[in-house]
Amino acid sequence: MAVTHNLGFPRIGAARELKFALEAYWKGQSSRQELESLGASLRARHWTAQAALDFVPVGDFSFYDQVLDMSFMLGNVPQRVRNFHGDALDNYFRVARGRSAAASGDHADCCGGVQAGEMTKWFDTNYHYIVPEFSAATTFALDASRLIAQWQQARGLGVNARPVIIGPVTYLWLGKTKDGSNRLDLLPKLLPVYADLLSQLAAQGVEWVQIDEPALVTELDADWQRAYAVAYKALGDAKVKLLLATYFGSLGDNLELATELPVQALHLDAINAREEIDSVLSLLPAYKMLSLGVVNGRNIWKSDLNVTLDWLEPIQRRLGDRLWIAPSCSLLHVPVDLAGEQTLDREIRSWLAFALQKIDEIRVLATALNRGRDAVKTELADNQAAIAARRSSPRVHNPSVKAAVAHIDAALGQRASTYSIRAERQAALLKLPAYPTTTIGSFPQTEQIRQARAQRRAGALDEAGYRLKMRAEIERSVREQEALELDVLVHGEAERNDMVEYFGEQLDGYAFSQSGWVQSYGSRCVKPPILFGDISRPQAMTVEWIKYAQSLTAKPMKGMLTGPVTILNWSFVRDDQPRRVSCCQLALAIREEVLDLERAGVRVIQIDEAALREGLPLRRSQWNEYLQWAVQSFRIAANGVQDETQIHTHMCYSEFNDIIASIADMDADVITIETSRSDMELLDAFENFRYPNEIGPGVYDIHSPNIPTQEHIVQLMRQAAERIPAQRLWVNPDCGLKTRQWAEVIPALRNMVAAAKTLRAQDSPAR
Repeated sequence: MAVTHNLGFPRIGAARELKFALEAYWKGQSSRQELESLGASLRARHWTAQAALDFVPVGDFSFYDQVLDMSFMLGNVPQRVRNFHGDALDNYFRVARGRSAAASGDHADCCGGVQAGEMTKWFDTNYHYIVPEFSAATTFALDASRLIAQWQQARGLGVNARPVIIGPVTYLWLGKTKDGSNRLDLLPKLLPVYADLLSQLAAQGVEWVQIDEPALVTELDADWQRAYAVAYKALGDAKVKLLLATYFGSLGDNLELATELPVQALHLDAINAREEIDSVLSLLPAYKMLSLGVVNGRNIWKSDLNVTLDWLEPIQRRLGDRLWIAPSCSLLHVPVDLAGEQTLDREIRSWLAFALQKIDEIRVLATALNRGRDAVKTELADNQAAIAARRSSPRVHNPSVKAAVAHIDAALGQRASTYSIRAERQAALLKLPAYPTTTIGSFPQTEQIRQARAQRRAGALDEAGYRLKMRAEIERSVREQEALELDVLVHGEAERNDMVEYFGEQLDGYAFSQSGWVQSYGSRCVKPPILFGDISRPQAMTVEWIKYAQSLTAKPMKGMLTGPVTILNWSFVRDDQPRRVSCCQLALAIREEVLDLERAGVRVIQIDEAALREGLPLRRSQWNEYLQWAVQSFRIAANGVQDETQIHTHMCYSEFNDIIASIADMDADVITIETSRSDMELLDAFENFRYPNEIGPGVYDIHSPNIPTQEHIVQLMRQAAERIPAQRLWVNPDCGLKTRQWAEVIPALRNMVAAAKTLRAQDSPAR
């Protein structure tokens, strides 16, 4: 009998209940008890929703981030928060966002706060985790109370639960040292804590523990491979059974290592590593269970269940009870439930599966394996009909778009002149001071903006009335920026619900969910649009708004666009053609918008590529192919303009020091990047690489309510000037400001502008 299980479930709630509870708690509008109660309620609801499975994950629920949870469980808490009042949850939120709740009574929480932990992308997903911090002096001390409490809650509800933890080697691999020491030197200190954790779980009656080691799908050197052998030899005597879970890719040269580790079960991502199944089967010891991730945990298309059964049934006959099936990875990366999608196009809806539907796909597959296909004949027939309908739908294919992609040539991605010539012409036109100041694009999405959007959706506000309200918000943003004396302004993006969804709504080939929310970090959720067909742009998307904003001021106004690679990576992308083809289609659509903005007189255009690094394959050997088409797509979108038009791009919360040459190949006139949380660490790339164009290192961490001081910003910019000539530096926040409040934004930007003036007075670099 095939065993069914799940690696993790979305924790935010079908109606984003956790988001709203967290934000109410942080504002001091609800109590700790209310937050904890909501968490318990969500966990119980999610366990019930997975009741058809043989094993249900416990410990996958988090109030902010599962990696931060692991840091606190292991006692790896940054020194800067250890002396504050309050309990572990207060310190937890301080590391996550720079402060705890407004009602905590702590001076740091109501005033300056502390530096939040660095945040970066979880492998190649759009989920952000809080980076563990290490030094040679780091020690560990177990506190398993959170995990044990959740286990006890599950057992009390009769749930057949399996705790989920991050494995010791991946935990070290995810972190950074602050003193240049070797993370692997901490493994001997860490392993006894893990052994203690497994012992405490065994004492609670736990039989199986899922121990996630996704670092095994990356290229590891001999030291890291050896660390796996050492770690699991040390944990081999645990009184619990271990399911070692890998996901997001293939094992590659770690395959033999993974099959030999002394654990009782191995999970392989059969969506991304299907070709490795035969090798794993030949190497897997006879005592070991094999879990196969047979349903895509990261995308929302229905699985082809009949095709899956065709290759899975022979494996089941070979393994029998040793076969487990599950989604490929945690379902954290997909929305909760398709049942609530009442407004989604019915045909497209019939092609989709959210988390609850994926759980049901696992049930159907297991029933077919265990009892024969006739036992689920109706479900399989319905699935086959949906798969066939999508494959043959004329809505998916547009011959004119395919023809346009076929005619792309290298010249389409080339600027007319080199950067040095363009820079002179742009300087003469824009007349900007040294250390020019700007923002990344968005300003606070106020209650008035959200209310107007809701009224329009409900039919209580007509389109003309909505546009008047948005114009009023745009004017407010422009006036505030003028008062702050920023140099290059933005219109504030009041009309945009999301930087990807807004564009998808205006492109043919996209569909949109009503409540398909996915957690990005903490309480931040996104609703990725659904890229189901060939992409084209029927009409201009932003020109009217930018022209209006420019009419309000004599200062340069940036046109704000999202780049093709980011739109691709932050969408649920069709899986019936290569991603590069869809990206080329998006690039052509954005190119049309760029040229329309230029024709409208907009001379500064920012094309955000926040997700460029995120899309990198997890193995370096595959990077070059991706970077070639990703960079080319950006160049196609950006490079049809005249020399005088200044092209900006923006990247945030991505480790891109190792792809800096490819970023330079994008040939943007100005790039803005996140550096505030990482203490300008991302600028280390420029010590050995002479970046040729202009750059704005982010000096204001917009993911924290903390307000940076003028002195701190000056200090960060001085660090930047050690690596990049001052005449090529800009001063800006590290990301958009839509999630912040005006009461935070205005003093922060005031300090930023004051810092730029100080730098000009002291340095006076020529531009």
